[in-house]
Amino acid sequence: MSKVTAKRRCPWCLGSGQYLRYHDEEWGVPVHDDRRLFEFLILEGAQAGLSWSTILNKRSNYRRAFAGFVPSKVARFGARETRRLLADAGIVRNRLKIESAIDNARAFLRVQREFGSFDAYIWGFVGGRPLQRSRSSLKQVPARTPLSDALSKDLKRRGFRFVGSTIVYAFMQAVGLVNDHTAGCFRRKQVASRPKSSFR
Repeated sequence: MSKVTAKRRCPWCLGSGQYLRYHDEEWGVPVHDDRRLFEFLILEGAQAGLSWSTILNKRSNYRRAFAGFVPSKVARFGARETRRLLADAGIVRNRLKIESAIDNARAFLRVQREFGSFDAYIWGFVGGRPLQRSRSSLKQVPARTPLSDALSKDLKRRGFRFVGSTIVYAFMQAVGLVNDHTAGCFRRKQVASRPKSSFR
């Protein structure tokens, strides 16, 4: 048995090599870069009603289509860019999701102006430190929490769309606001000891 398969992991990632890499390299690692935070916010919204594997498969296409997820560039998208995106087979061609991504870029910039960075805003909800959860199984991992409810409500108040509590909790897990690696997973302690994001 190889070292890769011998390691204990969160059960949800065992279905494909792509999930395995995402789990081992990115999921739950604290992200403090605004562009990466914007990327995950948009991708989590795009995933609504679909599998995360669908979005991972299209991730490079999203980066191309949405100007490398630079919020200031996406915020300037208008009718022409919307038509281009609706014709792009490399992404999820859902008008509401596309228009919400553009609206979210504008809301993102407003948050940056108010707080200095989106990082400062979002991490303020957890006091600047990842919440360390102890889940022995996937059954104990919630789809939403009172904190994701509060964050979702505040994002909506600020003009963000596709930020329901379940989407927001998945975002929180992805960017390391909460460490939901299960107790037996080898990444749990590794993620807990890494204060900054290092993925590319």
